Amino acid sequence: MAARDSNGTELADGDSVQVIKDLKVKGTSSTLKRGTLIKNIRLTDDDALIECNAEKIKGLVLRTEFLKKV
Repeated sequence: MAARDSNGTELADGDSVQVIKDLKVKGTSSTLKRGTLIKNIRLTDDDALIECNAEKIKGLVLRTEFLKKV
């Protein structure tokens, strides 16, 4: 099974995605705001998770249910 975003669109390595709701980042005082664009994602072994780097936060792992492909 392939990784899919909140709308059911299939995701691939290198895609750009947008955050669909404000997300608090564990271990930091930062929040990823709704609409934040994240470029060049990397898929993981788990279809529900992706790895990425946001503007100020490196090495993030996000759930695909909170993302939509751009």
